[in-house]
Amino acid sequence: MRVRVIGAGIAGLTIAFEFACAGCDVELAESQEGPGLGCSRFAGGMLAPWCEAENAERPIFDLGCESLKFWTESVPVAVKRGTLVVAGAREKPELARFARRASGFQRIDAKQIAALEPDLAGQFDEALFFPQEAHLDPRAAMAVLAAQLLCNSNVSLHYGEDGLQQGRASWTIDCRGIAARDRLPDLRGVRGEMLVLSTREIALERPVRLLHPRYPVYIVPRGQGQFMIGASTIENESAGRITARSLMELLGAAYSLHPAFAEAELIETGAGVRPAFPDNLPRLRCEGRRLYVNGLYRHGFLLAPALARRTRQIVLEGAFFPEVMDAHPGERRSA
Repeated sequence: MRVRVIGAGIAGLTIAFEFACAGCDVELAESQEGPGLGCSRFAGGMLAPWCEAENAERPIFDLGCESLKFWTESVPVAVKRGTLVVAGAREKPELARFARRASGFQRIDAKQIAALEPDLAGQFDEALFFPQEAHLDPRAAMAVLAAQLLCNSNVSLHYGEDGLQQGRASWTIDCRGIAARDRLPDLRGVRGEMLVLSTREIALERPVRLLHPRYPVYIVPRGQGQFMIGASTIENESAGRITARSLMELLGAAYSLHPAFAEAELIETGAGVRPAFPDNLPRLRCEGRRLYVNGLYRHGFLLAPALARRTRQIVLEGAFFPEVMDAHPGERRSA
């Protein structure tokens, strides 16, 4: 069977990988000049289903746990060192609220925080530690997937092409993100902004989520003294550059985590528009032999491998997954 995948973000790459492993002929088309140059490029790369359970629906947790296994076993690019959730003295109620809504954590004190992250010694007197979670470098992970696809003789990669033209493929898998709104009018864009700091004055082994009632942020170590600082969601559909407000808030959050970040070098800023449906849950939506995989919201790397597996099962086995599919089984292949 020949399958055409449109879009080489994290959804398209994992889906192409899934079909290639199943022995299908795969055509992967991307309008940009290389893989992972859309909103996936600005992702945090946190594989944190237990943390996400604090404010996400149950399917996010279930899909996230499945994807976590993919990133640590099938394509082992993730570092499994857990997630640390902290809050300043004035935000202690936020930490308590987070604990009531999340699961899979250990309550730890100042001594235990210092044992996990020595450079945070004395900064916080309590935290939540999620030991089963992991993180990865999104750009490195996408490069690994793209390289593995290139090694498959049954895979052809086409960059600088939109892939929308008709061809000989049995199925077309549309992973264009917000660009697919021409066919999925209920999509909306959610802006994510980030920056990268470089400093040798502080080291972290795992992502740290800093809770704040107005702008909760995460700090993710990227290795070699680099840290990605990101906010979760901004209801804004403009791609553009990071705003001055977000820049100040993200830098302020980094400084409140550790004063040494005040002397860090700002080496990159970025903003991407992520696709979301009204309920912020992903969809696998069939129209004849075209399957739309979209609406991953801010959970791209957390959901993509699990959705890729379901995509393969829909196409090759006629499977149906009500938690992520709109239609009833008898309707899913109607034109």
